[in-house]
Amino acid sequence: MGVDTAIKCVILGDHGTGKTSLFISYTTKKFPSMDVPVLLDPCDVIIMAEGKKRMLRLWDTTDEQGYTRLRPLWYPQTNVFLVCFSIASPDSFELVREKWLPQVRYMCPGVPCLIVGTKTDLRDDPSTKRKLAKMKMQPVRYKDGYVECSALTQDGLNDLFDQVNSQSHQLDCLRSNNPYLGHNCCSTASNASEEISV
Repeated sequence: MGVDTAIKCVILGDHGTGKTSLFISYTTKKFPSMDVPVLLDPCDVIIMAEGKKRMLRLWDTTDEQGYTRLRPLWYPQTNVFLVCFSIASPDSFELVREKWLPQVRYMCPGVPCLIVGTKTDLRDDPSTKRKLAKMKMQPVRYKDGYVECSALTQDGLNDLFDQVNSQSHQLDCLRSNNPYLGHNCCSTASNASEEISV
């Protein structure tokens, strides 16, 4: 049985939000035992959906200064973006709204974005709660509207990537009715090299 279609999924978010840990935990089925650098090469995972094999190609990204102009070069032909924040960092949640979503919507209109709250294992962690309380904050809550997971416990990881598959399938259906939808993502090099500030 061959692979029917490929899904390109790009993972975005600020440093420390757990993007790379999410990537590694899902692809290897175990949490990385030490800090790992951003994985600049994609990783392919075969998934089953509706009795068909699909290849999920995951791309990890970095938000380091040196990559600001290069990051959008990963965007063309993306089927789904995962925009990550840490539930233990309300500031990273704000940056989803202020930085990441505007950038993706500008450069890749029509491509689905899933907002992903990572590190859910820290929601009830006493030291995390104390740290946030000192800043008069609390962990971001699920009712704030996003998908949650923990790379450490792998809780919610399979559900997250089931949604990636579903969003990609919906985009495929829309594209079959409108062949121009989502295909011109990041179509010019000049757009790809500009950091969007909205």
